[in-house]
Amino acid sequence: MAPTFSSLGVSSDLCAVLESRGIITAFPIQAMSIPDGLSGRDICGKAKTGSGKTLAFGIPVIEQLEKAEPGRPTGIALVPTRELATQVRDELAELAATRDLTVTAIYGGSDIDAQIKKLKKGVDLVVATPGRMIDLIERGEVTVEAVSHIVIDEADRMADMGFMPQVEWVLRHAKSVKQSLLFSATLDGMVDGLVKRYQTDPVVHEVQPETNTVDKMTHRFVQVHQMDKAKVAATIAQSSTRTMFFTRTKRGADRLAEALEKEGVEAAAIHGDLRQSAREKALSRFQEGKLVALVATDVAARGIHVDDVEVVVHYDPPEDHKTYLHRSGRTARAGGEGLVVTLVLWDQELEVKRIQKRVGINMAIVEMFSNDPRLADLTAWDPETVDA
Repeated sequence: MAPTFSSLGVSSDLCAVLESRGIITAFPIQAMSIPDGLSGRDICGKAKTGSGKTLAFGIPVIEQLEKAEPGRPTGIALVPTRELATQVRDELAELAATRDLTVTAIYGGSDIDAQIKKLKKGVDLVVATPGRMIDLIERGEVTVEAVSHIVIDEADRMADMGFMPQVEWVLRHAKSVKQSLLFSATLDGMVDGLVKRYQTDPVVHEVQPETNTVDKMTHRFVQVHQMDKAKVAATIAQSSTRTMFFTRTKRGADRLAEALEKEGVEAAAIHGDLRQSAREKALSRFQEGKLVALVATDVAARGIHVDDVEVVVHYDPPEDHKTYLHRSGRTARAGGEGLVVTLVLWDQELEVKRIQKRVGINMAIVEMFSNDPRLADLTAWDPETVDA
């Protein structure tokens, strides 16, 4: 039986907020991290996206954070993307408000003057992308001198995206830190260096997945023809309530969203060229179930946390096996199951077979047209019964 938040030592006022949202028992990473976090220990958590990390670091920080003076936040959480910044803020804002604490998200590509205004009013916990945070510090609009609690979320993603120098810059300037909480899917390379340099005797918590996440998913590889490809995509989307598509380019994302709309599928694209307000609107409509399909580029999708994505479609095959796993991880989250479909053109078969080998999937690539009845339920048939 999973422990309740109350049994982990979380205060009754915060437990009441969680209960009002239907959250009563803790995920494994929360059960491991919260008691140590509440005792003030530095935490190094190894856990994947979708494992409940936000509450694992958010609850201990909110329990201990003091009110801040204008422009001098007492807590900071560094995250790799704008989408993750807004999602962490949204998940923690109500809990923080119970303690009369404020949370704001600070990221590039959005109105900097509005962000400065909020900081001048006084913000207790800032959830920020590293680049925008440094920009505001260098302008003298905010300082990290009073920060007592610092969170580094998805540290491996920050390393992948080249943000580690900025993360270290912020950590070097935060000289009053009493507690740091770092979460990452991997703890090697640059992330390990960060832990050694900036954490003090951290307790390491690692969530062992019950089974390999790949095993929790149903994988299908469908050979399609260029002229019929968008129609195949629409047929797959029509059989689920939430499908996420991945394209390699921003233009490809826009084109696919338009093609899906033409086929009667409510869809929107999300990528770096769109205004932040448009990205947030598309994401919230998808989360609320008003959009059936969300089409994303790899960079835009980093940090998107949407529960209950039933199907992930690699509309363009990923560049490598790591990207296959990152994209596919948008489904089968928090112990659930999901379907992952890769659409393959005739000249992409070799690269897809290479990816299959790297992730340990040995499966036929089956040719289908958009009128194929099997597309309505891709989990119901066995590719091994098809002559490959």
